[in-house]
Amino acid sequence: MTRPAHRIKRTALVVAALTAAACAPSEGPTSSAVAAGPVPSAPHAVDRSDGFAVREAERVFSYAFDAITDRYIDGVTARGVAVEGLRGLGSIDPAVAVEVEGGRAEIRTPAGLLASVAAPADDDARGWARAVTELIAGARGTSPQLAAAGREDIYEAVFDATLAKLDMFSRYAGAEEARDHRASRNGFGGIGIRYVKNEDGLLVKDVFEDAPSDGLLFVDDVIVGVAGTPTVDLETKQIKDLLRGPIDSSVTLSVKRTGIDQPVQVPIRRALVVPRTVTLTLDHDVAVIKISSFNQRTASGVDTAVRQARAGLGASLRGIVLDLRGNPGGLLDQAVAVSDLFLTDGPIVSTRGRHPESRQAYAAREDDVAAGLPVVVLVDGRSASSAEIVTAALQDRGRAVVVGTTSYGKGTVQTVVRLPNDGELTLTWSRFHSPSGYALHGLGVMPALCTATADSAPQVAEAPGTAHEDDDAVVPVTHSDVPAAGEDAGRTVEKLIASRAAAAGSVPTQYAQWRSTPIEDTEGRKRLRTACPPVNHADSTVDLAVGERLIEDRGLYSWALGLTHGADTAAR
Repeated sequence: MTRPAHRIKRTALVVAALTAAACAPSEGPTSSAVAAGPVPSAPHAVDRSDGFAVREAERVFSYAFDAITDRYIDGVTARGVAVEGLRGLGSIDPAVAVEVEGGRAEIRTPAGLLASVAAPADDDARGWARAVTELIAGARGTSPQLAAAGREDIYEAVFDATLAKLDMFSRYAGAEEARDHRASRNGFGGIGIRYVKNEDGLLVKDVFEDAPSDGLLFVDDVIVGVAGTPTVDLETKQIKDLLRGPIDSSVTLSVKRTGIDQPVQVPIRRALVVPRTVTLTLDHDVAVIKISSFNQRTASGVDTAVRQARAGLGASLRGIVLDLRGNPGGLLDQAVAVSDLFLTDGPIVSTRGRHPESRQAYAAREDDVAAGLPVVVLVDGRSASSAEIVTAALQDRGRAVVVGTTSYGKGTVQTVVRLPNDGELTLTWSRFHSPSGYALHGLGVMPALCTATADSAPQVAEAPGTAHEDDDAVVPVTHSDVPAAGEDAGRTVEKLIASRAAAAGSVPTQYAQWRSTPIEDTEGRKRLRTACPPVNHADSTVDLAVGERLIEDRGLYSWALGLTHGADTAAR
C-alpha cells in the first residue's frame, strides 16, 4: 500500500497506489569531493559526460538519499544507502567493486582503481549524492560497460541495490514505469475500454460506463486503427500511447463492426479515466461486491454498488459479500473509506513508523451504508495491504464474518516519492495495526471460517497449558474445501461449518494468540499462519457458498461473528 510523501491524505501499498508527492528538488551539496591522483573525475561544470547527465544525476541521488534517510521505517545512514547503491553497479560491470576506508570511497576492478573521492560524513545525504555521482562519472571513463550504460540503467542499478537491501516492498520505478503507476492510481486521459489483441486488431471486451467511449464503442467492436495507424502489428506500449493522451484531446478510431462492411470512423474526446475496481452481482438476494484493488474511486464505487443493491432489491436484500480475494491493495485512504462505509464510529486502523507524519490513527465517522445488513468478507492468500485493512477492521469491530484463507500479511505502508527525473521511489515508512492493536505484517488476517485446501489438516500453534505443555504444540483446526467424490458445494459448506463448530471451544485461544504474538516473533507468526494456509482461492466456489449460507441464516451468521469478536462461541 502506498501513501503520498507529504501528507496522510492518500496512501497505497506497492503493489500500490496514491497521488505521489513531489516536493521541490533538493539543492546539490555544497561540499565537493575530488578524485585523487590519476583517477578520472567528471568536472562539475559539465552537464553531460558520455551521455551521463552529471548535474541531473547528483540532483536525483540527493533527493533520493534525503528521502530514504528521512522517511524509511527503520533508521539508515546516507553512507549505507550510497555504498549499497554503488555496489549495484556490479549488475552493469561485474568486475566493479566498492571500498570505503581510510576516509576515501573508491570504485575498483581487478585491473586497478577506477575512481576515488573523499568519503563524506555518514549522515551527509547531499555529500554522498555528490560522491556517488563523481565516482560513477569517473568509473565511466575506464569501464566500457558503465560508459555504454544509459542514465536510467545507472539509476536502476543504484536504486535497485539500495532498496533491495531495505525490504521487499521498497522499490524504484523509472520515469516510464512511474507514469503508468500514476495513471493506474489517479487516472489518465483515455477513452475507457478494456480490450484484447487478436489477428485483426483490438477486440473490445468492455466499455466503461460514463467513459468517453460509452455509446460510441461496443463490446465485440474491433479497433483496426488509431489516429490513422493500423493496430494489428503494434506492441502493447504503442497501443497504450496512441489511445491515451491529454484530457479533452481527440482521437479517431477505425472500427470494424458486425453488420457493416467497411470500418467506421469514430472520433472520441479523451477524458479522465480511473480504472474500474468495483463490480456488483446480485445473487439469491445477496449483493456480491468484488473489489479488485483500491484506487481513488474505489470507496465511491462500493458506496454506489451498495445503494444500487438496496434500491434494486429493497427489503429482499439479505446481506452483502465483499469479495477481496486476489486484491493486492492500493490507496490507504480508500481502504479507510471503504471500512468507514460499514462502520458508524470507532477505530479503523492505525499506522506507526519512524517519521512523525507516518504515525496516524483513523476512525469511522459516517453512517452504515448497509444499514446493519450482514456482511461477509472473502479473502485468500493474495489479499494484501489495503484489502487486509478493510478485512481486519470489519472483523475486529464485529461488523463482518471473514471467510476464506489467511491473507497475505502485507502490513506495511509505502510512501511514494517522485524524483526529479520523473521516476519514483516507493519506500516502506510505517506498519499498520488493526483496531484490536495487532500488527498485520507477516501475519495477515485469520478467517472465522477457513476454506483453505490442503492435503492434510493444517495446524495452528496452541497456547501453553491446554492439550500440551510446550509453546510449539499444534492442533488441527481447519477443513479442506475439496469436496469428496459426488459431493456438492452445499454439503461441503455444511461439513465445514460443522467442523468449525466442533472446534469452537478453542477459538478464543487461537484468536488471542493471533492478536497478541508480537511482530518480532516471526517464527511464532509463521506457525500461526499454518492454521489456515494462505492460498490462492480466486476460483473457489465454496467461499461464496459459505458467505451466502451465513447470510441466509441470521443465527448462523451471529454465531460465526462471535467466533472472532468475543460473542457467543459455544458449539452450534
